[in-house]
Parts: sequence; C-alpha cells; structure tokens
Amino acid sequence: MEVTSSKAVPPNPSERVAPRKRAGTSAGRKIMKHWQFYLLVFLPLLYIIIFKYIPMFGVIIAFKEYNVVQGILGSPWVGLKYFKQLFEVPFFWQYFKNTLEISLYGMAIGFPAPIILALALNEIRNGVFKKSVQMVTYAPYFISTVVIVSILIVNLSPNVGLLSNAFRALGWEPIDFMGKAGFFKTIYVFSDVWQFTGYGAIIYIAALSGVNPDLYEAAKVDGASRFQKIINIDIPSLIPVIVILLILNLGQMMSLGFEKIYLMQNPLNQNTSEVISTYVYKVGLLGANFSFSAAIGLFNSVINFVLLILVNFISKKISSNSLW
Repeated sequence: MEVTSSKAVPPNPSERVAPRKRAGTSAGRKIMKHWQFYLLVFLPLLYIIIFKYIPMFGVIIAFKEYNVVQGILGSPWVGLKYFKQLFEVPFFWQYFKNTLEISLYGMAIGFPAPIILALALNEIRNGVFKKSVQMVTYAPYFISTVVIVSILIVNLSPNVGLLSNAFRALGWEPIDFMGKAGFFKTIYVFSDVWQFTGYGAIIYIAALSGVNPDLYEAAKVDGASRFQKIINIDIPSLIPVIVILLILNLGQMMSLGFEKIYLMQNPLNQNTSEVISTYVYKVGLLGANFSFSAAIGLFNSVINFVLLILVNFISKKISSNSLW
C-alpha cells in the first residue's frame, strides 16, 4: 500500500533548522530592542546567584568533618553524624519549642496588626491627621535593632525604667521585666508590632487604593455603613495580598531574627529566649563547630521549605491565590 500521508514523509533537515534560526534571531532581536529591561533583570539575578546560590555549596560541610586546613573539599565525609548529634542535644527540643512559640505568637499578633492599621487609615478623611499617624507608625521601622533593644532595656529596667517609676507612683513593687523568663516572648512580639506595623501597612494601603470607587458609590446608594463597606468591599479586596503574605510569613517561621533576640537575652530569661538561630551562632561561631552549626541551619531551612510548599499547596486547593 502506498503511503500518501505527509506525516509519513520525514521532514527535510534544512526545514527543521530554519525555524530555529528564525526563532533565535527573533529572540536576540527582542533582547537587543529591550536591552534596558533585560539589564534590570540581569543585575538582581547576578546578585542572587553570587550571594545566594554559590554559597549554598558550603552546606556540604554539614555532612563532613570540616577542618579549616583541609578545606571543604578535602575534609572527610561523616554522613548524618551531625544530624543525629543534633537530636541528642539535651536542650535542642526546648530551643525548637521556643522558636515555634515565638513565631506563632508573633504571627497571631503581628500579622493582623498592619491590616487593621491600613483599614483604619483608609477610613480617615482628615489628610493632616492621616499623614501624621502614618509618619508616627512608620518611624520605628527606621530605628536600628540595637537602639530598639536599648530603649526596651532602659524603659523596662526595675530601677530607672518608665514602667517601674509608674508602678512606684501607684504604690506597687517594680518588676524586672527583662529578668523574668515569662515576659520575654510578650516583650519581643509587641516590640516587633510597634516597630513593623506601620511599615507593613504600606502594602495594604496600596492595595486599598486600587479598589474601584464605583463599589463604594454603589454601597453608599444601598445605604451601607462604613463598617459594612469594610466587611464587604475592603477586606475581600485585600484577601489576595493577605494570602500571599501569609504564605511567605509561614515559609519563614523557623527563621526568627537572630540579632534582636540575642541582644535581649540575659542569663535570667535564657530559658525562654534561646532559639535555634542563637544556638547556631553560639555553637558555630563561638564554639567553632562549623559542621554542627551547618547541620542545624540546614535542618531549619528544610522545615521552612516544607512549610512553604505545604501552605502554598493548601492555599491553591482552597482558593485561587498561591505563589505559583
């Protein structure tokens, strides 16, 4: 039987190559035409490759008996020795629990705070007052962590602190807030709220500014109150932004800021203030046990990565909002 279908005839190699050449020429022409945009993408990409991806090579010391003289490649492999050692550390699970508790506490209090502030600012009609509130709430973000911790220590001091003086004026006994382990998490979380709420509200204010004004006009015609407008227009408009930021925050749950916690630590509150990041610093840099600290850091990062994938998957299943 004679085959007449064109599919049975192999294409001429020259015909297959020609479109590729045209596509390659077209892509090159597009890059040359919009080279400014590609340059803008290239520079951040180069930064990420140099400072984020290339240093990942060093993580292999978590599986090696790292020796400075032999170097990363020359040090002998030890498999999962340091990961097993990690779970045998007497207080490791206490540090793990402290990290989780502070993260969850911070998210429960700190995550809704910028949303509430943005909704409140969106309802303020007095421009001068609105800008004043914005400036006052943004300002703490630009104060360095060292200064923030200094302010906390001075004002919470039992001898000269603002609260202690107020307690004395009321006839109460002053309290050493920084010396009480039970107060550490609350002080840390609420000082973060004070420092970051104003800055965090910016993205929500930007999202609210993009809401269609016709929706407010229609709600006004229907007799909706301001509270009903917030419930039925503002909050639904913020949902995509809220979900994305929630996914990103959950993906960083185990990455508590090391600097602030370390500065706030003292021997009296160490039972509740010691977290994985401070432990890594003490073991890795102060104790010069680089392989062990790399194993802890890798363990931490894997948990963050799994959380990010899991939360993004759940969000994608129950809503149309996800990172990818």
